[in-house]
Amino acid sequence: MSDDNASKPTPPVPGPPVPAPPRKPLQPIVAAPAAAAPADATVPVSSDAAQWGRVTEDGTVEVREGDDWRAVGQYPDGTPDEALAYFARKYDDLAIKLGTLETRAQGGGASATDLSKQATHLRTEATGALAVGDLAGLNARIDALLESLAEATAQETAAAKEALDAAIAERTAIVEKAEAIAGRDLAKVQWKQVTAEMTELFDSWQAHQQTGPRLPKGTAQGLWKRFRDARSTVDKARRAFFSELDDVHRAARDVKARLVEKAEALAPRGIEGIPAYRGLLDDWKAAGRAGRKADDSLWAKFKAAGDVLYAARAEQSAAEEAESAPRIEAREALLVEAKAVADESNLKRARALLTRIQRQWDEVGRIFPRDKERALDDRMRSIEQALKSREDVDWKKNNPETKARVGDMSSQLLEAIEKLEAELAAAEASGDKRAVKDATEALAARRAWLTALGG
Repeated sequence: MSDDNASKPTPPVPGPPVPAPPRKPLQPIVAAPAAAAPADATVPVSSDAAQWGRVTEDGTVEVREGDDWRAVGQYPDGTPDEALAYFARKYDDLAIKLGTLETRAQGGGASATDLSKQATHLRTEATGALAVGDLAGLNARIDALLESLAEATAQETAAAKEALDAAIAERTAIVEKAEAIAGRDLAKVQWKQVTAEMTELFDSWQAHQQTGPRLPKGTAQGLWKRFRDARSTVDKARRAFFSELDDVHRAARDVKARLVEKAEALAPRGIEGIPAYRGLLDDWKAAGRAGRKADDSLWAKFKAAGDVLYAARAEQSAAEEAESAPRIEAREALLVEAKAVADESNLKRARALLTRIQRQWDEVGRIFPRDKERALDDRMRSIEQALKSREDVDWKKNNPETKARVGDMSSQLLEAIEKLEAELAAAEASGDKRAVKDATEALAARRAWLTALGG
């Protein structure tokens, strides 16, 4: 080598063709000691470059593979030790990667599937690697790692498939619930409840999509289309329902607005407007709902119009009640006087007294409020009914026809009693106890009847 070339060394490069050398020389790097490798690594990561590699006179670096040597690159401007050290570091890099994978596999917690993918990629890198070291042993370790991960990978794959199947079933259940709602008779549902159910299902869909396993694209799109179609059906029916409801509310609102105007127009009529207002109230009930806010607002106006009329009636009632105070006192006095009717034993005089009091009662005139008048009338009516009951009893007693019937029956009973007394005497004389008993009982019955007739 020339002195000029020695001043600008060229780094090692792979086998032919040889790339152009960089401007800066590579410095020799000592292989990392065995202690730097992971604790669980089965072999040190450093390589015995002299055992596995050599440098030819032209600077070509070769690695031993069995009984054969394979060129891995050239290091024309460095010493043989520098050349071997450079390519040994390539081997060390592969060994460190393998040691890391082995440590993660032994420690657990890492996905066997991911480790298998990384080990397979490392196997590709190690095959024909441009490095100096025990490449055959490295590949053997990689193969052993792949074999040890195979069962765990299969289990993970089965678990992932099971989780995926469960996720598909859960997502399908959400879709079927949405389709069941869409399949109802949406003209008869409670929309508040249906809307809440669909919102809950959509929230469940989003949560499952964010936290569950990723579904295959085709399956996910198919399920989403079904769910979207069900939501669209429900939303379309809901919009149609509320559109129709808005029309109904609008019509009712117009009717009630006109009723408010009519009710407010009754205010000048005062009490006389109350019957017409009651008719408007019936029309209000038949108009239907106009929506909560509109109903509350219109009802407040309608009620205020009615309050004006009823306030006028209350004012008149108060005035009439004040005017009725003397009449109430007069009727109260007549009721006190009418108590003498019950004390009068002579029915004719009692009737005459009551008739005079009733005439005066009517002359007093109407009383307000009406419930006070009804209470006074009820007290007078009870006095009249008591007198009438006494008159009915007296009539029954003094009725000529009744007296004639009672006289005939009394005569017949007296004759029967006289005959029974004779039979009793004869039975006692003969000592016939049975005849005595029969005659005694019959005689007692006839005497009781006679007493009841007043005989």
